Amino acid sequence: MQLKGIADGVLSDRQMGMMIDNGQIKSELVVEHGQIQPASLDLRLGAKAYRLRASFLPGKAAKVSERLNEFTMHEMDLRSGAVLEKGCVYVVPLLESLDLVDEISGAASAKSSIGRLDLLTRVITDSGVEFDRVPAGYTGPLYVEICPRSFSVVVHTGQMLNQIIFRLGKTVVTDKALADLHHQTPIVSGEAVISDGLGFSVDLKPPQGDLVGYRAKPHTGVIDLTKLNFYEPCDFWEEIRTKEGRIILDPGAFYILVSREAITIPPNCAAEMAPYVAMVGEFRVHYAGFFDPGFGYSTSGVGSRGVLEVRCHEAPFVLEHGQVVGRLVYEKMSEIPQQLYGIDIKSNYQGQRLKLSKHFKNI
Repeated sequence: MQLKGIADGVLSDRQMGMMIDNGQIKSELVVEHGQIQPASLDLRLGAKAYRLRASFLPGKAAKVSERLNEFTMHEMDLRSGAVLEKGCVYVVPLLESLDLVDEISGAASAKSSIGRLDLLTRVITDSGVEFDRVPAGYTGPLYVEICPRSFSVVVHTGQMLNQIIFRLGKTVVTDKALADLHHQTPIVSGEAVISDGLGFSVDLKPPQGDLVGYRAKPHTGVIDLTKLNFYEPCDFWEEIRTKEGRIILDPGAFYILVSREAITIPPNCAAEMAPYVAMVGEFRVHYAGFFDPGFGYSTSGVGSRGVLEVRCHEAPFVLEHGQVVGRLVYEKMSEIPQQLYGIDIKSNYQGQRLKLSKHFKNI
């Protein structure tokens, strides 16, 4: 892809198609059309998984394959499916690899359904010193580290657990520009709290009933990631209800909650949810961080709620209705995508409220 005349920003579906055509994005199998999202590319699992003694980053002087030789306990064949056990660490080579030009970098994240299953999945690269970050000009293979936290899962070769975006130049929308954008095209219901991105809060006072979230049960069966709208929620989740507008998060527990605000990502923007804000409490919000252009976007300007994947850390923590729990960092697109989330492509979570992953039956 020739970079001359291309604007800084997150690259679009059309531009990623050009990267595939010119070999910047490579794959052991043909890249499928369904992998290309408006501003991200879905990444597929390869044929083998390696069960590790511990998580690792290779560091500047090492390849992932070298570290696998040090830490692998045993190999698993994923072509017919295999169980990844809760509490264990695995690394899987991905089918896709990269040969980026010097000006283009990448950032990866778990897909929405994977984050909602409390699967900690992080992309790593050769000579990598950060998870989920691909340095500009990177050439080499991609791997994903998978750590099931709440549920053991069955995975297969070719499944897509992670996605990657590609950035050219400076992409982050400044607070001033974000305020201007909100004035032109409202990006959030209610008052916009803008400081290093768009602040969002938790909804613990639903308009109907008292169901505010779900907590993962500690002892459950296995979830096969190929089975959609299949599992009974009550077999894996406890309902969280409150009439007081507050809940107490238990250390080590995993929760599915929802934002109070309805969020909109205009066609000329993408967004990434900051995974942890230390100032708001001892918990982490959101393991799957990318929002494609068009999320919550419509002519009516209704927006969609953001589902929050929450894990409490060291101490029990009281969470109150309307408490700010994180922020959404908006990024400009290099160009408006050919297809938008929820409008031009089949999108599971457009217009969502409180919602479990697509593997569970609708409540």
